[in-house]
Amino acid sequence: MGRRRAPELYRAPFPLYALQVDPSAGLLIAAGGGGAAKTGIKNGVHFLQLERINGRLSASLVHSHDTETRATMNLALAGDILAAGQDAHCQLLHFQAHQQKGNKAEKAGSKEQGPRQRKGAVPAEKKCGVETQQEGLELRVENLQVVQTDFSPDPLQKVVCFNHDNTLLATGGTDGYVRVWKVPSLEKVLEFKAHEGEIEDLALGPDGKLVTVGWDLKASVWQKDQLVTQLHWQENGPTFSSTPYRYQACRFGQVPDQPAGLRLFTVQIPHKRLRQPPPCYLTAWDGSNFLPLRTKSCGHEVISCLNVSESGTFLGLGTVTGSVAIYIAFSLQCLYYMRESHGIVVTDVAFLPEKGRGPELLGSHETALFSVAVDSRCQLHLLPSRRSVPVWLLLLACVGLIVVTILLLQSAFPGFL
Repeated sequence: MGRRRAPELYRAPFPLYALQVDPSAGLLIAAGGGGAAKTGIKNGVHFLQLERINGRLSASLVHSHDTETRATMNLALAGDILAAGQDAHCQLLHFQAHQQKGNKAEKAGSKEQGPRQRKGAVPAEKKCGVETQQEGLELRVENLQVVQTDFSPDPLQKVVCFNHDNTLLATGGTDGYVRVWKVPSLEKVLEFKAHEGEIEDLALGPDGKLVTVGWDLKASVWQKDQLVTQLHWQENGPTFSSTPYRYQACRFGQVPDQPAGLRLFTVQIPHKRLRQPPPCYLTAWDGSNFLPLRTKSCGHEVISCLNVSESGTFLGLGTVTGSVAIYIAFSLQCLYYMRESHGIVVTDVAFLPEKGRGPELLGSHETALFSVAVDSRCQLHLLPSRRSVPVWLLLLACVGLIVVTILLLQSAFPGFL
């Protein structure tokens, strides 16, 4: 028997590298491609409609946006604007989705063979055009501004993210520079050297602070281009004198039930591959003073990506060996683990948002995590609702236990009371 795998939600005709979820329209946006090499593998951004059919979450292709010779390696979403990292450039895309009355219709396009569909999925049609209509859903996608964001000898944008009000976006890549751009004009407003070597990840906090992690083993906190502090995850954690670690990913998250609370989460992995790999680690930080709160091991599989749920309750992890896990953010305990579900490196994970159409699509589950990998698959990972016992029932049980104990003692030792 093969390994147990999570349900396959969708399979694209190219490797998948980036993933976003639009909560208002219930769209799952997956992107990737084969790059500029003439291998016959296309490049594109696929827009999938999420629906509940017969009590199960499913996805169907609504629109395929052709990115020509450029594979999309990273994505950020701000309302109806996508920032797509394509080679050394950042391309802004604007999309509009709304319900359309009438039968199926397609405009400004010609028929072309679409990607393979998951068995049992709603039939989808792909059109090479700006506008696609299917079963009452109309989607328009247009290219906006594009700008080069990396200038190393082998340039590549590795990460992009928006600020809290979606007026700015920050990019990082192989040249070690952070560049901040206005949205949607992509006018550069800030540029500074953050790391010696590649920037692996970055995150913008609601107070304007920027956290960057790089291949120089450093994690830094910036206010504009001024260094505020550097993170030291081993202050309250394990120490390995002979094993250097580097930061692989960083994400800000809310503190559940604390509107003003903020946490930072980071993943640390061994800098070098070893025959007997040491564990990787998750660290939660105070989002105001950036002191480590707790650090927990997250297994010996090398972590490839990290994401935080909208409420800050859950953390999603993917590994280079294809495994997917869900952790609870408060205690960093693992709640869900699917070993080698993809069988190859997981490139991105994203939670189903808890606003918009999220609750409707989630059903009775506590959370849903989507994962994509180089195997072209998008998988669905559902966390069942954890059963909770009402406080009044616990108190009633305690009172009953005390009464039974007293009665037993009275019967065993007459005159006990």
